[in-house]
Amino acid sequence: MPARDKIIVALDVASLAAGEKLVDQLFPYVGMFKVGLELYTATGPAAIRMVKERGGKVFADLKLHDIPNTVAGAARSLVRHGVDMLNVHAAGGRSMMEAAAEAARQEAAAAGLPVPIILAVTVLTSLDGKTLRDEVGIERGVDEQVVYWARLAQEAGLDGVVASPREIQVIRQACGPEFLIVTPGVRPAGAERGDQRRVMTPAEALEQGASYLVIGRPITAAPDPAAAARAIGEEMEGVI
Repeated sequence: MPARDKIIVALDVASLAAGEKLVDQLFPYVGMFKVGLELYTATGPAAIRMVKERGGKVFADLKLHDIPNTVAGAARSLVRHGVDMLNVHAAGGRSMMEAAAEAARQEAAAAGLPVPIILAVTVLTSLDGKTLRDEVGIERGVDEQVVYWARLAQEAGLDGVVASPREIQVIRQACGPEFLIVTPGVRPAGAERGDQRRVMTPAEALEQGASYLVIGRPITAAPDPAAAARAIGEEMEGVI
């Protein structure tokens, strides 16, 4: 898979016009775009349609987390909107994840649409061991908790997980080579970390075994987003 198809750019913007501008600038260098909570709550499914109309793929990063029936219904809706990747939060448990996967696959078959990649979010990249323990109340260390949720997601029939690049190796050891790992917290050398705590460069994350890289501000906030995306793709090509 070429580097372009491994890059997911986070469209963390507040308007459809801002998202359109980024997609138009970046599509030559990026294959998939993440529509997250900020853009989706501002524009709804219009953001998904905008990316699809321009030929891009969509990762609906909504981190669905509710009772199984509610999450299943949301997964069906996202499939009908044509998303290529969606996620739920592993903290919702096995039954919730199973319901999401079953609903998405049934809806895709009924509508004659491709089945999206279905992922579980593990430990957010803004958290470290201290905040996980002291504020969230989880006594396991970050690596142990990520692996626990990754195995649960795999058992529930999901395709992979969202996890920081720091946990790629332990997930690979626990879940095998075919399990997908989508990694936020990717920062080119010298870039600001922002609110991300567990980070790596794009090349380092690929060398560890990441399947896809989610990259936001290092591209979208750059003076020339297209040049930034092109440079990251060239760095990645050196290790693919």
